Amino acid sequence: MELVQGPADDNCYLFVGRISGVYGVQGWVRVYSYTEPRDNILRYGPWYLQQNGEWIARRLVEGRAQGKGIVVALEGIDDRDAATQWIGCEIAIHRDQLPPPEEGEYYWADLIGLQVSTVQGVELGRVERLLETGANDVLVVQGERERLIPFRKDTIIKQVDLEQGLLRVDWNPDF
Repeated sequence: MELVQGPADDNCYLFVGRISGVYGVQGWVRVYSYTEPRDNILRYGPWYLQQNGEWIARRLVEGRAQGKGIVVALEGIDDRDAATQWIGCEIAIHRDQLPPPEEGEYYWADLIGLQVSTVQGVELGRVERLLETGANDVLVVQGERERLIPFRKDTIIKQVDLEQGLLRVDWNPDF
């Protein structure tokens, strides 16, 4: 399942990574990808880079996996000095650039904001964000207090209803 981090700008954009450094002298940049697998970020275009509160579209000219990361050449960024200006910028795409998820799969952005309740009807709060832990993804649910609930379908996650904005869990409210 492809996963992307939460919405940026009223669900118009989805964050898919950030520029983490420069690579070489010809304007290539290092990218930290939020997608899974990591190189899925190369499938999308154009990218929208946020700098000084503005979104700027950049076409991906070339990109590849490099070690544990991704390196890319973006249109209009032709030398190391120009690339340096973009370090730390978030990379986003428009929501409609994503393929529809498979049956029973969800993008993280679809889960953020859902109301969470137990199968017994106890309200726990809303999904604030998700964490990737390696073993399984974890819902961060904010209600009267913060709860960390593993996203384990069928055992803990009993129902995801995007239309109703509801997520039902088999979870002890005291945890």
